Amino acid sequence: MPRQKVIKLTLYCEYPCPCRRRGTLVPIVLTEAFGCNRCQQIFRFDESKQEIELVSSTHPDKRLWYWTGTHWRVPSSPWPRPQELSLILLGFLLLGSGLFLALRASLTLSVILGIIISGSLFFGLLYSLWLVYRR
Repeated sequence: MPRQKVIKLTLYCEYPCPCRRRGTLVPIVLTEAFGCNRCQQIFRFDESKQEIELVSSTHPDKRLWYWTGTHWRVPSSPWPRPQELSLILLGFLLLGSGLFLALRASLTLSVILGIIISGSLFFGLLYSLWLVYRR
């Protein structure tokens, strides 16, 4: 997915905070960073890429944003994260093994119940992953 047109950031302007809608990013004197006056987060400014990065984050991935002129955007990746990919592969493995058992064995109540449980576990895990990563 191509990026939208990026508006050049400067260290001399104030911008809305990407984490909290009510905060304002103000430049920190003698550094290449911004600080939010409401949530007290610090953002490192990368002038070559025109992005800001959350410095004080416990998030395992780097949290980056770029300014479009009116709001902040998160750079998106065309590939899923490793956690998502492994969860999807695990789900297909569960569903495939359940279908294999159902076709190979006679459809008894325990096989049908196993297929239903494995399918509901898979979709429950996908739903929880969606809840965690949506923003």
